Amino acid sequence: MQIGMIGLGRMGANMVRRLLKGGHKVVVFDVNAKAVSDLAAEGATASSSLADLCAKLSGPRHVWMMLPVAFVDGTIAELVKHLAKDDCVIDGGNSHYIDDIRRAKELAAKGLHYVDVGVSGGVWGLERGYCQMIGGDGAAVGRLDGVFRTLAPGLGDISRNPDGAKLGTAESGYLHCGPSGAGHFVKMVHNGIEYGLMAAYAEGLGILRHANLGKQSQEHDAETTPLRHPEHYQYDFDLAAITELWRRGSVVGSWLLDLTAQAMAKDQTLTQFSGRVSDSGEGRWTLSAANDEGVPAPVLAAALFGRFASRGNADYTNKVMSAQRFAFGGHLEKPHA
Repeated sequence: MQIGMIGLGRMGANMVRRLLKGGHKVVVFDVNAKAVSDLAAEGATASSSLADLCAKLSGPRHVWMMLPVAFVDGTIAELVKHLAKDDCVIDGGNSHYIDDIRRAKELAAKGLHYVDVGVSGGVWGLERGYCQMIGGDGAAVGRLDGVFRTLAPGLGDISRNPDGAKLGTAESGYLHCGPSGAGHFVKMVHNGIEYGLMAAYAEGLGILRHANLGKQSQEHDAETTPLRHPEHYQYDFDLAAITELWRRGSVVGSWLLDLTAQAMAKDQTLTQFSGRVSDSGEGRWTLSAANDEGVPAPVLAAALFGRFASRGNADYTNKVMSAQRFAFGGHLEKPHA
């Protein structure tokens, strides 16, 4: 199948490579000309603009975008100038599903299809494949089945669910989840869960790392909670060995744990990282949906707020509490360790 790809960053470029290996013809465009030329050298067809990309695609055209959220609407506005009836626009980035609903209606009025695809796989997708959560009208999604199947992981070496065959393409790693916005809604919640899983592993490893607190000298003053039983905290745990251990038969085993274990094996102190954790929006949108639906999500909320705090967004809050403690009790702040 022939398809256009706009956005050749970490994921977009590797998706093109996987499609080329699968026998698809891919026309590529990016504002970074070198990214275009590099993929052209690997067999893709280069284009110099959105107009050029559309001109090099035969109808009905299928154009896939892998762009940051802020650039999607502007790109669509320019792209539709060069598309014709029955062409299809695919957004594989992390757009808000509410925007997908609007875009699908706007493009349908012009005779165009719109498909939203939540893509998970990160920088490992070229080798492992990409899990795809798909929304849009069935006709357009059906036309793209060959593309989705090529990008997907397939059955791989994961043991089959005895009832997996009843679930259609899901066990192959891609699924038409519903109408417009459904793909990004599922991916939104997927990323919200991801925040919670990451935080759970991180908090647990933090507790293990500080399990030798009883060996350290303790401050004794009015501002320090005493460690009542230092003999209970005399462990120097090897976090690299423990995370590797958990990968083998443990109920908390996962690909995320695999990646954590790899990081620990390289450097348990994680010196190359500052601890500033970003969020790209999906966690916030997940909590907004939970609020609208009246569904409690305390774990996901705590994980999201933890990311805010990691970026210094809790500093003023903490200053207020320090000011309050000083005002009512004369408590002086202790310096950071």
